[in-house]
Amino acid sequence: MNEPITTVKCVVWDLDNTLWKGTLLEGDDVVIDDHVHETILKLDSRGILQAVASKNDHDPAWERLEALGVAEYFVVAKIGWGPKSASVREIADELKFAHGTIAFVDDQPAERAEVEFHLPEVRSYPAESIPGLLSLPEFNPATVTVDSRRRRQMYQANVRRQAEQESFDGPSEEFLRSLELVMEIGRATAGDLSRMEELTLRTSQMNATGVHYSDADLRALLDDPRHEVLAVTMSDRFGSHGAVGVALLETGPEVWHLKLLATSCRVVSFGAGATVLNWLVDEAASAGAHLVADFRPTARNRIMEVAYRFAGFTDEHCACVAGLPSPDSGETRRLHLTPAPRPAPGTLRLSAVRLSTT
Repeated sequence: MNEPITTVKCVVWDLDNTLWKGTLLEGDDVVIDDHVHETILKLDSRGILQAVASKNDHDPAWERLEALGVAEYFVVAKIGWGPKSASVREIADELKFAHGTIAFVDDQPAERAEVEFHLPEVRSYPAESIPGLLSLPEFNPATVTVDSRRRRQMYQANVRRQAEQESFDGPSEEFLRSLELVMEIGRATAGDLSRMEELTLRTSQMNATGVHYSDADLRALLDDPRHEVLAVTMSDRFGSHGAVGVALLETGPEVWHLKLLATSCRVVSFGAGATVLNWLVDEAASAGAHLVADFRPTARNRIMEVAYRFAGFTDEHCACVAGLPSPDSGETRRLHLTPAPRPAPGTLRLSAVRLSTT
C-alpha cells in the first residue's frame, strides 16, 4: 500500500540562477523567467507559502526582489552567508512547519546536498525542475479553500499583529480592544464545507470531541432542518483571520444539542471559544431550551473542557438528556446547562445569525 503524499506547505527558494537568472553580486542584471514567475503565483494561489534562503548581501538582494515585483510573496527571507541548512531550519521553525512539509529549490548540487545531509526530511529540487513543479502531486493540495488562497496575507497580517502586541504597553484586554476585532457567526454554505472539514480534522486543542466530520457528513447536516452547521470567522484592523471555528448544533423545542465545537488555536488568546459558547447560551435562553454539549476528552483538548466549565456547563443530571440518542463513543460525556441571558462580549464586535425564533 502506497504511503499518502505529504503536501508541501512552504517552498524555500535560492536566488542566483534559481529564482532569477544571473548572479547579483557579479553585477548581472538579474531577471525572472516567465515560468518561474508563474510558479510563484500558482504556489501562492494554492496556499503554499514561500521563503528565500540565499547566500547574498541582504539589502541589495531584497531590493532586487522588490524591484522585480515578487518580494510580497515571500513570508520569510534568510539572506546572508551562513549554511543553507541553517536558513531552512530557521524558516521551518518560524513557520512552525515540520521539515517534511518544506521544499528547497537550488541550482547548486553542493547546496542541496548540504541541506539533505542536515535536514533529511526536507525535499530538495534542482533549478531545472522548476517548470514541472506545479504538476507534481506534493505541490497540489487535495482542496484549496478560500482561506488557503489568502494564507500568505493572513500570515503576514499575523506578523504585524504580533509585533504590535509585543510593543503594546497595557492590559491584555486593552490590546484586544485596540485590534477592533469582529467575529461573525453564520450558517455555513456548501462553499464553506471544505474549510469546516479541515477544522474538524486539524484542530486538536480546541476540539470538544476530536471527531472528524467529512465533507459528506457536513453536507448531510447542512440539508437537515434539525441541524445548524455554523461557521465562525474573525477579522481585525490587520486583516482577516479567515474561518476560525465550526459548531454543529441540533435544535429542538426543549433541548439544543451541541455535538461539536472546534475553534482554531490561532484565536484562543482572543477568547473565540468563550464568545461562541456565550452566544449559544444566550440564543438558547431566548428559545427557552436547555443546552447539552458533547465532550470527549483527548490527550490535547483539556483547554476546551475548561472553556465549557467556565461557560457554566456541568455534569448535573437533567431529564432533557434522556431524550437524546446515546453517544457514539463510550468516552463521550454529556455536559448540561440551563441557559440564562449573557452580556455582549467586551473585547470584540459580534455579528451573528439568530437561532431562536422568540
